[in-house]
Amino acid sequence: MVRLQRTLSNVSEGGNDNGRVGIVGGAVEYPNQPALVGLAALRTGSDHVRAFVADPIYEVVASYDPNLLVDRYAGEQFERSAVERTRELGAWADALVIGPGLVDADRAALCDAVDVPTVVDALAIEPALEADLSNTVLTPSSAEVEPIRETYGSLETFTTETGAVVALTGDVDEIVADGERLRNETGTSALTVAGTGDTLAGIVGSLLGQGTDRAEAAELGAWVLGKAGELATAEYGPGVVATDVIDRIPDTIR
Repeated sequence: MVRLQRTLSNVSEGGNDNGRVGIVGGAVEYPNQPALVGLAALRTGSDHVRAFVADPIYEVVASYDPNLLVDRYAGEQFERSAVERTRELGAWADALVIGPGLVDADRAALCDAVDVPTVVDALAIEPALEADLSNTVLTPSSAEVEPIRETYGSLETFTTETGAVVALTGDVDEIVADGERLRNETGTSALTVAGTGDTLAGIVGSLLGQGTDRAEAAELGAWVLGKAGELATAEYGPGVVATDVIDRIPDTIR
């Protein structure tokens, strides 16, 4: 906990450059996920956040919040035609978040490598298992982790063999890195509400963009999400929603 508090202190003090985060996500079925990720990253301290979304949801995401930068690719699905623009986004960003709400994406296109630290979330996790994961943090829920276990047998084996870090959300969030498993003790049962997984992805993406080590970013991200959730639940009780949690991130990291 002392180590986490020191890292959190460095984050809250900020500096001249708190990083840029790029987001690839969303679909007609899930248009709001990129915006939730982006807002969480901004509330965690990122200077600039740019979402790259399918054309049919561009106006939804672009009108969500004036603090978000938004760009679009043609068509309803993430395909090969969007890969070069994603590389450009990766060159602009200090960290990427790929996957929130990204339905029916081209598997091969998703596996194209980018050079910055990347959070792989939700629907991008299974196709990403075919890619180089040595610079990634995966943020599966308990409902999304099965492809990893089926392929590697355990999260410990997966992280040892691939170099990836995993932040697994559930009744108790767990972080697995280099074959070691840690438990996060913050949070409430209200964090099962829709959008909190996107919130975690945005927090971790922001921390990566600010230069935090991947394992520390995953551990600290889960801790911040849990603490922000506790603050939101204290005010709203079981009616808490993801944006309530996002709004309390600054109070958590101060």
